[in-house]
Amino acid sequence: MALSKAQQTLVAKVKAVGNSGMAVSIDDDVCAYLLSVIVRDLGLEASFPELSAIPLSFFRTIPAGTLRVEGLDFFALFERLLGLREDADTYFACLATLHKARLKYERILQAQPLPTIDQVGPRGLLQYGSLTPGALAAFLFWRKWIFDIDNRSGQETGYLFEPIIASAIGGIPVSASRSPVKRRGNGTGRQVDCIRAVGKEAYEIKLRVTIAASGQGRWREELDFPTDCQASGYRPVLVVLDPTPNSRLAELKEAFTQAGGDAHIGPNAWRHLESLAGDTMAAFLKTYVHKPIDDLLKDSPDSLPDIKFSLRDDRFTVEVMGETLSLPRRIQAELASPDGEIPDDLDEAALATERSFSSFVARSVTRRGPVTKW
Repeated sequence: MALSKAQQTLVAKVKAVGNSGMAVSIDDDVCAYLLSVIVRDLGLEASFPELSAIPLSFFRTIPAGTLRVEGLDFFALFERLLGLREDADTYFACLATLHKARLKYERILQAQPLPTIDQVGPRGLLQYGSLTPGALAAFLFWRKWIFDIDNRSGQETGYLFEPIIASAIGGIPVSASRSPVKRRGNGTGRQVDCIRAVGKEAYEIKLRVTIAASGQGRWREELDFPTDCQASGYRPVLVVLDPTPNSRLAELKEAFTQAGGDAHIGPNAWRHLESLAGDTMAAFLKTYVHKPIDDLLKDSPDSLPDIKFSLRDDRFTVEVMGETLSLPRRIQAELASPDGEIPDDLDEAALATERSFSSFVARSVTRRGPVTKW
């Protein structure tokens, strides 16, 4: 069957480059590879014999830019796929979004410059004398560079995590300025991770809820969310992917149920999301969201292991727990980063996701001094 106008627009949007200087576009060869992955994920190999010899290692191929298949007619394959699974277009869009985000972050790691002494020099006053000036400057450079890289990760994750889940379950994320959920009292909008038109449901999606919430004011905001949803005519739904029980989680769950909503925790959360997604998108959630996050939760160390960083003009290398990640560098190290910090106008969804994920990491480990190599 021929692609509909909506499907043609979807493909064009997937292939387009974003506004950021680090954004990437993908061509027909990359799209053909992604389609090959989808065929395998959905068990449709018998209908695509020409794809049988393509090696598929989506998460383990480094650099990710090598994931492409040449010599295939992507649009013909895509039409055949949609003839077998009508909702595979959403699967393709979500997988492509994930792949582009991974490509972009790989490029950020390759290109993020070192800070200048102008950026970090005043901070040395706090530790001047604890190391020689040269060693202290090196430590400040490393610290700021890792901070910049982590900030970029939080930003990119915020643009990716909740929107993918929202799309998979038939909803959309909304920013505060466009939200139909208003705060009681002042009527300002509230950022919502996912709005589903069916049943007028407003979703709060969290990786984990910890006892150490980020301030009483922030926690009050969390507890007010379900009541604001109810007052705005939406049913609040809480989804927490990690089942670790604590008093804060119990309090938040109670707030949602008291406001006429529901709460899904741990395995029940995944089952709930998959039930809304349908068979095709449930396969996507299981493979590309559930399993990776579950692996991180299960294998998160109790304390920070020793780690060694090495950064040269032509290569960045990390050695940790007996494993090595090495990526080429593509920028002069002395150049300052123009956008290493998270921009002031970052969407609230991105900030919320960064806070959620950073909180999870920070509270999953006990800090112990890492070993670094300059």
